[in-house]
Amino acid sequence: MSLELEHKQGLIAGDGTLPVKMAQYAKENGFDVVCISLSKDNLSQLKKYCTKVYSCHPGEVNRIEQILKDEELKQMTFLGKVNKSVLLQLHKFDSRAIEILKSVKRLNDDEVMLLIVKEFEKIGIRVLDQTIFIKNLMIPAGVLGKHKPTKEQMEDVNYGFWLAKEMGKIDVGQSVVIKDKMAMAVEAIEGTDVCIKRGSKLAKHGAVVVKVSKPNQDKRFDIPTVGLRTLRTMRRYKANLLAVEANETIIVDQEKVIKYADEHQIVIMAV
Repeated sequence: MSLELEHKQGLIAGDGTLPVKMAQYAKENGFDVVCISLSKDNLSQLKKYCTKVYSCHPGEVNRIEQILKDEELKQMTFLGKVNKSVLLQLHKFDSRAIEILKSVKRLNDDEVMLLIVKEFEKIGIRVLDQTIFIKNLMIPAGVLGKHKPTKEQMEDVNYGFWLAKEMGKIDVGQSVVIKDKMAMAVEAIEGTDVCIKRGSKLAKHGAVVVKVSKPNQDKRFDIPTVGLRTLRTMRRYKANLLAVEANETIIVDQEKVIKYADEHQIVIMAV
């Protein structure tokens, strides 16, 4: 049975272009989007496409829930990056947020997000698959630009794919950096860009970056996403191949990403 979408949609937006894309596509298809923004970097863009935009800190759980109730929202989507380092800023969290965090056995992504989803369900809000409004950004298998991987690079890709999947099983991170069949870096709390920087510095040049979905990925949150910022970080630290998981990864601004990869001799592919 297909999901019937409400005319009024909620969006909890982290940073990056992705929440803006969702709001844009939703508006173009006749939906009203009410946004709770957890970041300042895309605030002006969100205001172009959303009926209302509220700015909140991720730890203001009581305020966020009150906004959702006041707006009478029934469906909402999480999109955009919220840096996990906010979990180290507990002085900014309200009592409700602290209570929720204390009930989690481990502060890894899935446990925290599943608990948040359950909290929203208690007040009658359904959290949607992140891809519902942006399925056109999911990437099929193949080499996306004009540069092709070498045999040696493919060996690194295959090793990196396996390693990233293993790390995903224990919900550590989704990205790894490989050079000559050696792990240079595994993503943890720092996020993909810092992982790329750390691993590529060790590799010196020619690192391979692999990003995959977790086994049994919950599509309501944490779908792997890459964009121009990923490529710019790779170029700065001399990594020259990005491999993502086909049909499970979102590439934001795909045409610009491929053009940038072609111009800077970066292989970009989905496997």
